[in-house]
Amino acid sequence: MGALPARFRRERVLIVGCGDIGLRLAALIKGRVRVLALTSTPARVTELMQHGIQPLIGNLDHAKSLHRLSGIAQRIVHLAPPATQGWQDERTQNLLHALRRRSAPKKVVYASTSGVYGDCAGQWVTETTPVHPETQRAHRRVDAENTMRFWGRSGSVQMSILRVPGIYAPDREGGTPYARLSRATPVLCAEDDVYTNHIHADDLARATLLALWRGKSQRVYNVNDDTRLKMGDYFDLAANLYGLPRPPRISRVEAPKQVSAMLLSFMQESRRMVNMRMKQELGVKLLYPTVSQGLGSNNI
Repeated sequence: MGALPARFRRERVLIVGCGDIGLRLAALIKGRVRVLALTSTPARVTELMQHGIQPLIGNLDHAKSLHRLSGIAQRIVHLAPPATQGWQDERTQNLLHALRRRSAPKKVVYASTSGVYGDCAGQWVTETTPVHPETQRAHRRVDAENTMRFWGRSGSVQMSILRVPGIYAPDREGGTPYARLSRATPVLCAEDDVYTNHIHADDLARATLLALWRGKSQRVYNVNDDTRLKMGDYFDLAANLYGLPRPPRISRVEAPKQVSAMLLSFMQESRRMVNMRMKQELGVKLLYPTVSQGLGSNNI
């Protein structure tokens, strides 16, 4: 048998959940590998092709639509969120059921959330800190992590998990606090405030790329910048950058009456994530080490 054509010899990377971060990742690796992306929206086919990505139509909520994914790529990035209801992530279960049908990929990277740690009362959090999900949303992510890690162990697949906090970027839809500041959405008073963690979208894409090739098997990585701010201080900083009024401060007792249930859940969790493993093992050098640098790089 003769040599395979170059298009078959070149490694293929499949992005599952190719939104903003997926597109940034694809821009970093296209030309070096073949990039494929799963989409449930036929209207996105043209957009993905314009980015040099081969689109594959399939829906993680419908297992039968995923049969083409098996054996199609050597490396897979799973960026798709779970459904908005339930305690388990059936989308991840459907994906892995499809991938098991044929030869397993070399490497899989799953983007989880820092919410799996729950409230840590402002303490430092490393990857060895036990998970303690306190919302249904976080329980779904823990379920997805466990499903991915079990598959990695049983199928001898190199599996890396990224625990990702709040993603921001001036060129990302909803990627800055500007709209929230414009609405004068309140934040907690200093004595009740919580520590939050952040990562610029470009740095997350770069960390994901490095995890695809350097991430250790069955390894978890906190993917966050070096910012050490409480939530209210973050919004004060952004207000100063944008020339907007600082948000009003309220007590924790007042918060349930004035903010949404989603926002309230974030106001009830405080932690400071340690990112040394990301830097030392993946070799990530942050483009935007702090939110002041990331937000100030391009106002709004």
